[in-house]
Amino acid sequence: MRLLSLLAIMLTCLGLAPAAESVPLLTVKVGVRTHTFTAAQLTARRDAATVPVPNDVAYGRPMTFRAVPLRGLLAEFGPIATDTIEFRATDGFVAQIPRALIEGRSAPWIAIEDPHHPWPHMPNKTNSAGPFYLVWQGPKRAGISAEQWPYNLAAIAAVASPGQRWPALALDTSASAQLRRGQAAFFANCMSCHRAGGNGEGTVGPDLLQPMPATSYLTDQGLRALIRNPALVRTWPGQRMPAFGAAAVSDADLDALIAYLRYLASLPQRPSGSQ
Repeated sequence: MRLLSLLAIMLTCLGLAPAAESVPLLTVKVGVRTHTFTAAQLTARRDAATVPVPNDVAYGRPMTFRAVPLRGLLAEFGPIATDTIEFRATDGFVAQIPRALIEGRSAPWIAIEDPHHPWPHMPNKTNSAGPFYLVWQGPKRAGISAEQWPYNLAAIAAVASPGQRWPALALDTSASAQLRRGQAAFFANCMSCHRAGGNGEGTVGPDLLQPMPATSYLTDQGLRALIRNPALVRTWPGQRMPAFGAAAVSDADLDALIAYLRYLASLPQRPSGSQ
C-alpha cells in the first residue's frame, strides 16, 4: 500500500497522474445576481423535461433533449430591467437575442448534455453541441434565425441592447426603414461572430470595419455572394462562416444589411467598447 501511495505521489510530481475530470458549468447573470449551474443541478429541476426538436439547427435533423425552460430559469432571478439576453459560447460566439423573442410565441429551452451519455458530434464537426445549448420549439412563428441557436454555451446574461451598449452601431432617429431593417439583420445574424469597428463581443470572424471596411474591398455583388455561400467566393484556414440562404436572410434583408454596413463604413471611426 505504501508503495502504491509513493508511486501515485511520483506520478503527480511528474505530471503523469490522471487529471481530475472538469465539470461543465453554465453561469447565469441578471443584474447583480449571478449563479453557476452544473448539468446535474439543471436536470434535477422540477421543470426539466424531455423536449423534441423536429428541425434542430445544430444537427440538421430531429433531436430530443433533456432541457429546462429558459423563461423559468431567468424568472428565478427576479425582474429583468434590460431588453437583451446575451448567450456566450466557449468558442467566441456571442449571440445577442432580444428579450421580446424569448418572452414571445416560441418556447426557448436550455438543453443539457448528460456527461455520461454525450450527444453525437455535429455534422462536419469534432464536437457535440453541449454541454448546454439553446433550442427553440416553434421557431418559425417568431422568425428565430439559425444564429439564435447558440451551442457550446458557457454563460447567459441580461444586458442592454447592442445599440445601447455600442453607440457606434446605433442609428439616428431619422434613419430610414431600410437601415433599421439592416441593423436588425446585422444584430441577429452577423454580430454573433463579427465586430464592427471593435464594437461587439463576437470573436469567431474578422472585424467588418477594421482595419478596412469590408464594403471598401467588396462590391455589393461580392458581399451578396459571400453571405449566400462563402465557400464559393473564397476559402481560408478554419473557415466557419455558414451559408445564409434566402430562408435565413431574405433578399430584402440582405439588401438592407449591405446598406447598413455601408452606413457604418461612412461614419467617422468612433471609440468602441460597452457603455
